[in-house]
Amino acid sequence: MGEVDVRKVAEEHLAAWSAGDAEAVAASVASYADPDSGGVLAGDGLVAYAAGVLARFAGPRFLVDRVTGGEDAVTVSWTLRADHRGAYLGMPATGGTVAVSGTDLVTLGRDGAHVQRIYDRLALAEALGYAARFVPAADETREYGLSARVATGRTERPGALVLTWLEIRDDAEAADVDLLSVEIVKSLRASRGFLGATTFDAGGRKFTLSAFDRPEALRAVHARPHQRAMRRFFKGGLCTRVHTSVWYPASARDYARCPNCATVVATDTGAPCACGWTPEPAATL
Repeated sequence: MGEVDVRKVAEEHLAAWSAGDAEAVAASVASYADPDSGGVLAGDGLVAYAAGVLARFAGPRFLVDRVTGGEDAVTVSWTLRADHRGAYLGMPATGGTVAVSGTDLVTLGRDGAHVQRIYDRLALAEALGYAARFVPAADETREYGLSARVATGRTERPGALVLTWLEIRDDAEAADVDLLSVEIVKSLRASRGFLGATTFDAGGRKFTLSAFDRPEALRAVHARPHQRAMRRFFKGGLCTRVHTSVWYPASARDYARCPNCATVVATDTGAPCACGWTPEPAATL
């Protein structure tokens, strides 16, 4: 096959993606692979994968920057713009437009065209508004994840803590849970008794630890966003397991180190260190 043929295949393949036609994507090539595909795909496997990609990144628009190559292989450099409509790598849909650059290496063999697509997943994540963070792989005793803090600036001692965790199936469900969690925390921030919250992921679980100034303030947990989340679990099939519990602190102590003399001071006594420094109360969470 000559250069014109391989260029035509490359054009038809990009046109199939741009048309949002998963079956045409698979029909245009003998095999396909990209950083998210988990290996080389073909046939029905490629149809299913392309449909998933097109659901997450709808209306793809490819701008071809450069095409280079010989008789049986070309490299197509492109810039893609698409609408972010579904969770990607655990990142909830933003609803906005994302742009990323990449290349397609298209080679022709006896069985047809083979496409190796290359793009920077970190650049794509940053385009979606996320900063990349790396965690170790799970070992025999530990699982790792990410965390976030919702602070109110209040320094009262917690009168009650609420611990919740959910077991998730996949990235799409993780993104769904994150969106629900954001709505719940927003509703809690409007509560007079809410002191703060910390969320953290570890393995297949998503945890939330919320602090309240008194047990009576726990009523705020049952606001409508939380009720919607519970309905999603009991009636909508969200997650495989949920745990929730209320804890009352038996003791609480805070210490701070003086920036001048390095003496450790108990913050709840109000007493200064030897050089006269008195620490400011810290936020609860």
